Amino acid sequence: MTLPLHDPLPRKASHERHKLAKRLRRQVGQAIADYGMIEEGDKVMVCLSGGKDSYTMLDILLQLQKKAPVRFELVAVNLDQKQPGFPEHVLPDYLRSIGVAFTIIEQDTYSVVKRVVPEGKTMCSLCSRLRRGALYRHAKENGFTKIALGHHRDDLVATFFMNLFHHAKLASMPPKLASDDGEHVVIRPLITCREADLIEYADWKQFPIIPCTLCGSQENLQRKQVGRMLAAWEKESPGRIETIAKALADVRPSQLADASLFDFAALGRHSDAPLPDAHAWLAGDPDTSALET
Repeated sequence: MTLPLHDPLPRKASHERHKLAKRLRRQVGQAIADYGMIEEGDKVMVCLSGGKDSYTMLDILLQLQKKAPVRFELVAVNLDQKQPGFPEHVLPDYLRSIGVAFTIIEQDTYSVVKRVVPEGKTMCSLCSRLRRGALYRHAKENGFTKIALGHHRDDLVATFFMNLFHHAKLASMPPKLASDDGEHVVIRPLITCREADLIEYADWKQFPIIPCTLCGSQENLQRKQVGRMLAAWEKESPGRIETIAKALADVRPSQLADASLFDFAALGRHSDAPLPDAHAWLAGDPDTSALET
């Protein structure tokens, strides 16, 4: 029997990895174009946490920067929250090795969160607000025009259900948003990328992942519950998460029930007379408590 001159598996694996990289570049490039995320002369603050998502975001943006139709600057920024045992050398060593400009912001948000939040309670909300404040302040002081975050497609869908189940509203993570004060523009270049692809890409690239030991270790988070629900749906009906993500980009206000987004009252009207309100319709009804809540 004649043995093959080479093992076909490495070549196949290499081909699959290049397909993955190409897919991520295409998805990120398309999102940047569709939502106008990056413009000529932008100074982009790439928020680097040490997790798979932000590493991949930086890596893909660096690849796109080389052939982009506009010129823009990338600076990696990490917020050192002074968590016990945090390996402070990992990110600086990695960023120096790839020649990327970076800044490490030091702010002890860990102690604040541990002091304020009761033991066993979810820390994410307060931690997120403190982290956002520190990053916004740094962006303003250093002339950044865009702030890039590493949220992906699965985050988009999970946030939608978090808002649906716990806040009774249809809302998620927009691909691009302005801060409440209008001073900052936040972009999410990975917004159409699957988390599974990011996991595979990070494993291939062997990024020096830093695990979260503050909020990421809390097993009772509502987001984890939603994640388990979505994972079960995807296992039972592959492609469901992608379908939901596409639906979030195809909203039909006239097919929902938000009167502030669609003028239902004007449909079929044949008079310019003012419409009576609910109190007028229920005048004389002994049970009008519902209007008073």
